[in-house]
Amino acid sequence: MGTGWGIFGGGLFVWPLLLVGIVALAIYWAGNQRDNSNGEQADPARAELRERYARGEINDEEFEDRLQTLRDTR
Repeated sequence: MGTGWGIFGGGLFVWPLLLVGIVALAIYWAGNQRDNSNGEQADPARAELRERYARGEINDEEFEDRLQTLRDTR
């Protein structure tokens, strides 16, 4: 009888938003799991090597040599 914000009042607008939020969170979580499954995202040595290359501290040849070394030691 009332116009409260319960389940039968304004809650009808809240439940779809909550559902969309849960689905978005699940998609985000699944995407992070996929990125970490290849090992390159989770490898701090490769991340540091990429950062040094991006800052210009090492050249192309040195980057490729060190990246190959990291792949070989895997």
